[in-house]
Amino acid sequence: MQRKLPFLAAVLLLAAQLYAQVEPTAGTWKTWFIPSGQSYRLPAPLAYKDEIAQVLAQQQKLDATGRQQIMYWNAGAPGYHWQHLMGKLWMNDAGNNGALANMLLSVAIYDATIAAWDTKYTYNRPRPYVADKRIKALIVNPASPSYPCEHSVAAGVAVTIISHFYPTLADSVQRMAQRAMSSRIAAGVVYPSDTKAGFDLGKKIAQKEIEHTQDFSNKKIWDGKMPTQPGLWKGEFAMLPLAGLNKTVVLESGSQYRPGPPPDFAKDMEELKKHEPTFESIANAFHFANEPVWEDLLEKKIFENNLHLNPPRVARMYAIVGIGIYDGFTACWDAKYAYWGTRPDQYDTTFQPVLIHTPPFPGYPSGHAAISGMAGELYAYFFPTESAFFREMAKEGAESRFQGGIHFRTDNEVGLELGKKVGAAIINQVKNDGADFQH
Repeated sequence: MQRKLPFLAAVLLLAAQLYAQVEPTAGTWKTWFIPSGQSYRLPAPLAYKDEIAQVLAQQQKLDATGRQQIMYWNAGAPGYHWQHLMGKLWMNDAGNNGALANMLLSVAIYDATIAAWDTKYTYNRPRPYVADKRIKALIVNPASPSYPCEHSVAAGVAVTIISHFYPTLADSVQRMAQRAMSSRIAAGVVYPSDTKAGFDLGKKIAQKEIEHTQDFSNKKIWDGKMPTQPGLWKGEFAMLPLAGLNKTVVLESGSQYRPGPPPDFAKDMEELKKHEPTFESIANAFHFANEPVWEDLLEKKIFENNLHLNPPRVARMYAIVGIGIYDGFTACWDAKYAYWGTRPDQYDTTFQPVLIHTPPFPGYPSGHAAISGMAGELYAYFFPTESAFFREMAKEGAESRFQGGIHFRTDNEVGLELGKKVGAAIINQVKNDGADFQH
């Protein structure tokens, strides 16, 4: 009987590893740009016994740099570092593909993660540290089967998407991906074949989604004509005047929620000139103008709720927000160039905004307000117990543009309402994706 106890303990440990899992049904969640996760199911993995020695060898040669890489790439969900990199890239991209690149990265990681989860729970391959006690798990034990590696899936997507939109970074992101995958092997949580399968799956789905969205950015060439009527926005350079024509994901089109035309801004201008900036109002204006407020807040809430340990759930959030930014941006730009609403310092050339420099595009409605309204609704959906907080922050984001002197209050109120409509439309759709009943 005593001889059987170690064997029984091993069986129970393996059973716990296989059945006490994170989101075991995520492979059935609805995807965005591929038919389903099952449609990309991988073939069964080969026996892993020959790879145990490779994992052990990686662990035996670990140095301080290798351990630092393990900690770095294990921070956050699989897409965490890639999302941050894309955030820096697309926000400094003056071309028409920035919002598309950002959306596509998050959506492709989500779709590929769902496909990975379908494969994971089809074969239930145990993690290396479970299969061989000589292997140590150097991170918090991932509560899912090892094949394919979810971090490698995200890396494969990121390399493909970033290389496509920002080709000068292709070599850099490829090296980053290799470090990320090597870190998972050295951490004792995946086999080399898990990383290869995940990376290849991510690349395959990302390429398919690039092809799927190739007509999303309209190819029309702006004729350079600006309206000549008095009281409208004018400038030497109009940023992305045709972006409102881009194909949307959830909305029927960028014009679906187009607001009515702006009023004469005489009363708005009077209110703005009477506004006396305070330390608090100036700080709020610069805070929303200079910081990735909504991106940082989402990461904070993900960590506070330990959701970074739930790759499918976080990938879903990233994808939903990415679509919200893309559709919200398209809807806002449709309205901006439908009306060419002027800016305060053009309406009254004696007025000096707190933020000094006004953006090179029409003011009505406010883009910051629209994105804030959208994000407030989506975050309230993700974290319903804090819904009042997120919606109040959306108002602060909109108000910051008035406080900065670069938008009339009407711009902000209309933008906020537009963003709320975009957020509500997205929520209405994702409630049917198979994940919401667990929300």
